[in-house]
Amino acid sequence: MSGNTFGSIFRITTFGESHGAGLGVTIDGVPAGLSIDLKKIQDALDRRKPGAKINGLQSASVTSRSEPDSAEIISGVFQDKSTGTPITILIRNTSQHSSDYGNMVNTFRPGHADFTYDAKYGFRDYRGGGRSSGRETAARVAAGAIAQMILEQYGIKVTAYTIKACGVSIKKRDLSQIEQNSLRAPDNEAASQMEQKISELRSKGESGGGIVECIAQGVPAGLGEPVFDKLDAELAKAMLSIGAIKGIEFGEGFAVADLTGSQNNDSMHAENAKPCFDTNNSGGILGGISTGEQIIFRVPVKPVPSIFNPQNTVCKNGESYESTTLQIKGRHDVCLCPRIVPVVEAMTSIVLADMLLRNKTSRISQ
Repeated sequence: MSGNTFGSIFRITTFGESHGAGLGVTIDGVPAGLSIDLKKIQDALDRRKPGAKINGLQSASVTSRSEPDSAEIISGVFQDKSTGTPITILIRNTSQHSSDYGNMVNTFRPGHADFTYDAKYGFRDYRGGGRSSGRETAARVAAGAIAQMILEQYGIKVTAYTIKACGVSIKKRDLSQIEQNSLRAPDNEAASQMEQKISELRSKGESGGGIVECIAQGVPAGLGEPVFDKLDAELAKAMLSIGAIKGIEFGEGFAVADLTGSQNNDSMHAENAKPCFDTNNSGGILGGISTGEQIIFRVPVKPVPSIFNPQNTVCKNGESYESTTLQIKGRHDVCLCPRIVPVVEAMTSIVLADMLLRNKTSRISQ
C-alpha cells in the first residue's frame, strides 16, 4: 500500500490498523531544538479518543469503545527537545472487539470502504476496516500536536468547531463556548438541540452528518506555492484525506457563484502604511497564497455508515457476489462532528507547519 505519507518538509507517515497491536506516526522534518510537550500530545489525543467524555460531558454521539490512546515517543526527542531526526509516536490498541466483525468476513458494509478495498487489493482487514478505519486519525492528531508546537512559535492558532449536526445549525459563533458543550459548537443552545437530535437517531439505530468550520488566525501573508501546491489545494487534500469528509469550501465558498466581481473581490486600503482587506470573501487565500487575513473553510461530514438497522448489500463467494442483508453490531459513533474537530485542526496545522518551513527556502532573507 502506498500513499501513507503527507507533506513536503514537515512530512508525516502513519501506520497501523484499527484492530492491530497499535498505530502511530513518524514525523520527519521537525527542526532540532523544538520543545516537545508530551502532555500537549496527550491532551490532543484525549480530545479525539473513543469512549471519552467531550468537555466533561457524556455525549450520545460517540462510540462506547474505550481506548486510553496513550502516546509513546520512541524516537527523535531527547531531554524534551527535538533532535532533528524523525519523531515516531506509538499508540497501542487495548480494546479491540474483533468478534463484532465476524459476520463481515465476506460481506461488505454499505457506506464503508469494504468493497473498494477488496476490489483494489483482493482481500481486506475486515476487523473494523483496518487502515480505512477512522481510528487511523489518532496518528494524525499526534502529528498535528507537534505541528501546533511549531505554529505557536509564530503566533498562529487553529480552531475548528461544529456549525451544523443532524440538521441543527448554530445561531451564533462564540468561540469561548466550543469547549463548554459535547458537540464542540460555538453555540451552547444549538449544541443542546444537536445532542437531543443525536439521542433520537441513536434510539432509532440511525446516524447523522454535519458541518465543521475551521479558522486559522495569525497566518502571515505569503504561505503557499502558486501552482500545484496552492495553500487551499493542500488544505483541500488534507481535509479530503479524512475518511468522513466529502467536500470543502473557503470563505464565501459556493455562494460566490451568485456574486458579481465587485461583490466578491476583497477590496484593499492602506492603514498605518500597511495593506488591509475590507472583506475576506476569499477565506484568506488568493492565488494559492495566504493574504494575512484569517483563513476560514468549512467541510461536510457524512453520516456514520455503521448504523444498526438492516441494510441491503452483497457478500463475496469466490469470484462471484450474492445479494444479502447485513445488520451491523458493535460500538459506533452516531455523529462524527465532535471527534472530527481535533482531526481537522491537526491536518490544518500540519499543512501550515509544512508551508512555513517551505517558505524558509523561497528567497534569500533580506
